[in-house]
Amino acid sequence: MMMDRYFDGMKAVLEKIEQTQRPAILKAAQIVADCLEKGGAWHVHDTGHMLMFEGVGRTGGMMALKPIRITCEINNPVRYRPSPARGIVGYDTVPGFADFVLGRANILPGDVIMIGSVSGYQYFPVDLALKARELGCPTIALTSVDYSSHLKSRHPSGKRLFEACDVCLDDCCDYGDTLVDCEELGQGVCPGSGIAASYLMWALQATVVEKLLEKGLKPSVYISNHMPDATRLNGEALERYQTCGY
Repeated sequence: MMMDRYFDGMKAVLEKIEQTQRPAILKAAQIVADCLEKGGAWHVHDTGHMLMFEGVGRTGGMMALKPIRITCEINNPVRYRPSPARGIVGYDTVPGFADFVLGRANILPGDVIMIGSVSGYQYFPVDLALKARELGCPTIALTSVDYSSHLKSRHPSGKRLFEACDVCLDDCCDYGDTLVDCEELGQGVCPGSGIAASYLMWALQATVVEKLLEKGLKPSVYISNHMPDATRLNGEALERYQTCGY
């Protein structure tokens, strides 16, 4: 059954992460823990589909991880008129947009920025990583190295995200990011990158918590709102985070 092929494929990806990504997770966690100890902040921006939601504000998750959310709305109530197709232009293709984001996102030198992009070849995530490093911010990529290696960078530097960051967490997904071949459709189905990214993110958060505890620091962590006395406990943890940054 295709379901079983998906289960086998997903388990193989997760096993590869466990076998190959431990050194990168440990290195990234040390960078984050050192940053938070010194009063810096930990930011995440994901151009994909997972980290901005799964990794932020969840029970058992660190309050220190904050998302850089980007919204851009263009409103003009002009009457309808036919216009030539111009194609879709996203912010991830606009030169200079990373400078705007860094200038508006309350990012300071010494902060850590985690950038997620499965393909890792578009202009914006690469530019964000390079500009953040120029600012003095360590950068962590979460990407698919195999997938990205098949693509040509759209950044003038020629770099892809895994080449532009200080540390790279590889989600270990293949080119095309599907786990199950479907001959009837002539293509693959079932992506692996979402669950793989979540797996890496929580492994990283667990290791950051461990590193902070080794330093004698108590990180602020969410508990489920459905747990007894959750409002008070989350409130106290949030106040601690606002005071110490972790």
